[in-house]
Amino acid sequence: MVSRRLLRIKTLQICYAYFKSSEQSVSQSEKELLFSIQKSYDLYHYLLLLIIDVVQFAGSRIDLALQKQVPTKEDLNPNTRFIDNRLIKLLNDNTDLKKYLNDQKLSWVNYPELIKNLYNEIRESESYKNYMSKENSGFNEDKKFISDVYSKIIINFEPLYQNLEEQSIFWNDDVEFVISMIIKSFRSFKAASNEEVKLMPLFKNEEDKDYVKKLFRKAILNHKEYEELISKFIKNWDVERVAFMDIVIMSLAVSEMVEFPEIPVKVSLDEYIEIAKYYSTEKSNIFINGILDKIVGHLRKDGKIKKTGRGLIGEIDKED
Repeated sequence: MVSRRLLRIKTLQICYAYFKSSEQSVSQSEKELLFSIQKSYDLYHYLLLLIIDVVQFAGSRIDLALQKQVPTKEDLNPNTRFIDNRLIKLLNDNTDLKKYLNDQKLSWVNYPELIKNLYNEIRESESYKNYMSKENSGFNEDKKFISDVYSKIIINFEPLYQNLEEQSIFWNDDVEFVISMIIKSFRSFKAASNEEVKLMPLFKNEEDKDYVKKLFRKAILNHKEYEELISKFIKNWDVERVAFMDIVIMSLAVSEMVEFPEIPVKVSLDEYIEIAKYYSTEKSNIFINGILDKIVGHLRKDGKIKKTGRGLIGEIDKED
């Protein structure tokens, strides 16, 4: 589930914290890194539960309306399309989801106001009104509507971000990524599916788990060497005046290019330059791009960048 992009970001954050702290050991920081990744997986399940709880709240509203002393015609004949959504029913019955939520003790029970406000936000949306007004809808329409709820409403629901920030410091930057993973997960659900549909695993494969641990350790152990290398190519700048986050980003990029022969140089460069747009200063990505370009040329000349397999993509032209 966790993409290489998020693994790089998590590694960047923990490396930065490690270098700024004089108290944590490498092993402690590595445990924090793996914990941070696990928290992203918690959030994946937690946000799947969110829409289930919203639908259950909608159902309770219908039940209360039916209990009125003088119910209206609408109260007596409610539109139940939302609470009968077939994708939500599958999620609610999903074995893996129920087990994970139970094992990790994840629940929105202490945040009824958030559930209520999100329900109201959904009800006011055009997506909801269009969905509820259709005479007939099948499973695909149900799935598309819930996907729209995540991609258009939940992702922009500011109270959710405030709530999650209070619950965990590890969730601050994960919501958009996790929602994209949730929407991808919906592809596995079909009209004929049952409760055994598999959700996304934490790591795509063992290779990804090995990748993040190796990237972290190599970046930490070789930081001084990489910092000295970076300082050689920063003209007219004292390395201490450069944003420290820029140094860490470039150190990670160098570490990945040197230590992972299967990853093309262009992929590493593009990823860390993109990450710099969000995690450093306004013009850092331009600065980092220029410095890394010079470093890559230097490392190639010294034979320290050696690519194999998929990592050779784009390398042949460089050697000619």
